[in-house]
Amino acid sequence: MACILLFYDTAFAQAPAFLHPGLLHSQADLQRMRNGVAQQRSPIYEGYLVFRESPFSHYDYRIKGPLTTVGRNPGIGQSDYDSDANAAYQNALMWAITGDKRYAETAIRIIDAWSNTLKAVTGKDAVLMAGLGPFKMVNAAEIIRHSNAGWPEDAAKRTEKHFRQVIYPVLAEFAPFANGNWDDAALKTVMGIGIFCNDREIFETAVRYYVNGWGNGSLTHYIINDTGQVQETGRDQAHTQLGIGMLAECCEMAWHQGLNLYAYADNRLLKGFEYTAKYNLGYNDIPYTPMPDRTGKYSHMRPSEVARGNLRAVFEQVYNHYVHRMGIEAPFTKAAADKLRPEGPGNPGADHPGYGTLFYSIDPGEGNRHAQNIVTESPAGLVLTATPDASTLSWVGLVDASSYIIKRADKKNGPYLTIGTSTGNFFSDDHVKKGVVYYYTVAGISNGKESAASIPVSLAGGGLPGGWRNRDIGNTGKAGYAQYDGNLLRIEAGGVFTDTLQEAFNYTYRKLLRNEEMIVGVCPQPSSQFTTVGLMIRSGLEPDSPFAALMLYPGKTKEIEVPAWMMQFLQRKAPGINASVIARELLTPPAVTYGRLTGSYWLKLKRSGNTITGSGSYDGIKWQQLASVEWRADQPVLIGVAAASNISNTTTVRVRLH
Repeated sequence: MACILLFYDTAFAQAPAFLHPGLLHSQADLQRMRNGVAQQRSPIYEGYLVFRESPFSHYDYRIKGPLTTVGRNPGIGQSDYDSDANAAYQNALMWAITGDKRYAETAIRIIDAWSNTLKAVTGKDAVLMAGLGPFKMVNAAEIIRHSNAGWPEDAAKRTEKHFRQVIYPVLAEFAPFANGNWDDAALKTVMGIGIFCNDREIFETAVRYYVNGWGNGSLTHYIINDTGQVQETGRDQAHTQLGIGMLAECCEMAWHQGLNLYAYADNRLLKGFEYTAKYNLGYNDIPYTPMPDRTGKYSHMRPSEVARGNLRAVFEQVYNHYVHRMGIEAPFTKAAADKLRPEGPGNPGADHPGYGTLFYSIDPGEGNRHAQNIVTESPAGLVLTATPDASTLSWVGLVDASSYIIKRADKKNGPYLTIGTSTGNFFSDDHVKKGVVYYYTVAGISNGKESAASIPVSLAGGGLPGGWRNRDIGNTGKAGYAQYDGNLLRIEAGGVFTDTLQEAFNYTYRKLLRNEEMIVGVCPQPSSQFTTVGLMIRSGLEPDSPFAALMLYPGKTKEIEVPAWMMQFLQRKAPGINASVIARELLTPPAVTYGRLTGSYWLKLKRSGNTITGSGSYDGIKWQQLASVEWRADQPVLIGVAAASNISNTTTVRVRLH
């Protein structure tokens, strides 16, 4: 690919505004529903009749909350919140469709009550509690705020604050410890909050996790191959439909913001829907490949018969997008949608929006583009990967862009230089220096106009800082790697590193001086809660080399879901002998909750002459020394980050280098 260097006189263009309303329903969608109901146009009108009969679609709905705390496992007000969220959302839509202000008043009353009162979301399943019902609440708020419903802007601002401070923190790290539908519940609500709050960073966080997240719920980890097999296909069909339905909801929100997330990874979402619809329609000729999931906890040998044939209300949206908007065949998704039409509620609880016949029915060729100028949009979901000689950039493209401009800078704030163009959604930059961190943005071109630039993404040339290397030590089963973006070191590691087995792990390292220390902050939520990660000083790269290591390690307990996370100091004093645990200490909240590494934790390994000391910290400021050991000063020494998945798959861990 040709390399062009042009000066770009600003760091990157002003962050684009969001289209409003722009979550599940745009203004054009609401108008289409209004017209369809007024004209009693089939099938929209039949869908409306089903929607209208729901008790959540009545303006005389009696609010069940609010509460100051809601929770799931143990349950605290879950059904009350979900019921009120359903009613807020459906009354907001009834207002938009009928123009009857009484529906708007009911929706406003519910939104205000909860946003003024709710202070905490709790429980072992808090992510699901915060990801399901609140998605409907934020959709309700989006419709009401942008439909002249009479909602004061100061009340809308309070609701923004509520979503940011109460709901978003529960979802911010997603749920990589669980089956993929947990991730996807978090994904859709994080994306919705980003749009409602006009927060491009939050929105971008969701898009990037959708395309490149480390948990089971990112697109290619959930729909695991091109046949369309889903991570939960072997678990049951209810959760499988739940997960793909929530991925589709993310795509519809992105579409309204000008992003063609539906098409990502060669229409992988449609492949998942076709596979799932076919199996649930009674066909048995679907391929199935047993695959280890990202957590290491869930293994299935065949498609599950549990809930098979119980079609959920998730098919109409996807059918209308691929077949009517895009002209792509989807025979099994169509058959499922036909069977459900008119689609009913998204049961149980607040799992799905449902009512797709009313919400999404369009004529062939209709709705290919929302009425919005491309200059208010930007590409998103940028992913950078490094090889020894180049950095490869991919992104989620704009709905109607004909080409893209790629810009690069040595600093996040620029100045940015145009280094090339692409007609696809990828670009390879082979003019990089190893160890230098580069920042990239992408802008789309449509009808001769250039869009705003994307939020920058960064990566060191060659993948690592200058002087650093990465390699697997021992037989890890699957090859690992590490990449550094100027702040975070993201490591993909296989292998086993426990206090009872021979080690095999991924090591990202550099030379260690006689007197120095290394500090890393281990980020929350590795993709497996069996992961071992920490700092290691060793004399060489042979598997049996002497070492001293300060590691976070999930000790075994009677419950596989609740490991005993601890900090361990280990040492092998000479080649060929077993490592010894010198000291260990259990971690407590906020680093660990419900047996999950849900908070950050800092590790410090210091060499001073012949002494190596390990310390830990919950905040990176106050340190607690765990242990010290003696180290022969004449040995060549390396220092770095060691990580192992301790499962048959690899794990992703993220650490901040200090």
